[in-house]
Amino acid sequence: RVECGRNIVVATGTGSGKTESYLYPILLDLYRETLGAERRPGVRALVLYPMNALANDQRRRLGEHCARLRDNGSSFSVTFGQYTGETPEDQNDRSRYARQHLDNQLAGELVLRSEMRDHPPDILLTKYSMLEYLLLRPKDSDLFDNGRGATWQFLVLDEAHQYRGSKGMEMAMLLRRLKQRLREGGLEHRLRCIATSASLGQGKEDRAGVARFAEE
Repeated sequence: RVECGRNIVVATGTGSGKTESYLYPILLDLYRETLGAERRPGVRALVLYPMNALANDQRRRLGEHCARLRDNGSSFSVTFGQYTGETPEDQNDRSRYARQHLDNQLAGELVLRSEMRDHPPDILLTKYSMLEYLLLRPKDSDLFDNGRGATWQFLVLDEAHQYRGSKGMEMAMLLRRLKQRLREGGLEHRLRCIATSASLGQGKEDRAGVARFAEE
């Protein structure tokens, strides 16, 4: 369904493959884009997490995929970056331990804010609270503006059950602002939106309610 351009909710238990349900379609889309021509600089997929610990785990898994491609001599490569409050501004950012980040850099990973602005990663990992800052700060505008919005394809909300009540309303408005910003930055197609959770719904009888929750 993701491959056909559908928006989906993946509601299944812990350890049952939620990450793969959106990561593999994203990688496949990137691979197909590589076959056509050299990829334009720009974000293809945004993955939002409610906490840094979840983003850290995804960072590790993406690094493993990128290392596997590199070690097998693949001509296909992917870049990703984790943009949080802990991400160093540049290599001289001692307050955020830039040297430690660079020493622990994974295959395919961008670890500095400056390089993510100059060469946006294919897959951007961040928290919803940081996305708010990214949309506000002029220095981060190159992720969205001046034609960069045209490259965006996927929007993923991991642990979507976290966004209920007032937090859910804030998230809904944040995503509307993001989509408007991307349209102003060149986006002409619909984003493919994916929500994942181990706590949304208990069976077929809950599907309609889960769909309404995701739509709103």
